[in-house]
Amino acid sequence: MNTDGMPDLKHPENTKLLLKEETHQILGCAFEVLNEVGHGLHEKIYENALVVEFKLRGIASDQQRRYPVLYKGVQVGEYVPDLIAFDAVIVDTKTIDRITDHERGKMINYLRKAKLRVGLILNFKHARLEWERIVV
Repeated sequence: MNTDGMPDLKHPENTKLLLKEETHQILGCAFEVLNEVGHGLHEKIYENALVVEFKLRGIASDQQRRYPVLYKGVQVGEYVPDLIAFDAVIVDTKTIDRITDHERGKMINYLRKAKLRVGLILNFKHARLEWERIVV
C-alpha cells in the first residue's frame, strides 16, 4: 500500500496474500452454500446462508454492520455491508449476470469507508460461483 492509501501496483506481492487463509475459508463456505442452496435465488438468501455456515465453522462474522458516511465531518448517511467476516473481510453477495467494474469500484469504496483492506464479491447467479477478491 502506498502512503496515499492506494494499492501498491509496483509491488503487488505486498497486497496479494493479505488475509489469504481467511478468504480461502470464506470461499469454502460460499461453495458449500452454493452446493446446498443452488444458484439464482435472491442475494439475501445467500447472505443468510453464509451466516449459518460461518457459525457452523466457527468463523466470526457480523451481518449488516453500520458504518457512517461523512461529508466534511458531517454524517450524511450510512454504509451497511452484507457481511464482515473475521472482523477484517467485507463479503458482498450478488446474483447478477457477471461482476463488473461497477461492483469492483463499489467494493473499493466500501473498504475505504470501513477502513478495511480485503473484500470478496460473491456472485451466486450461475451454477458456478463467480468471485473476486479486492485488496486496497
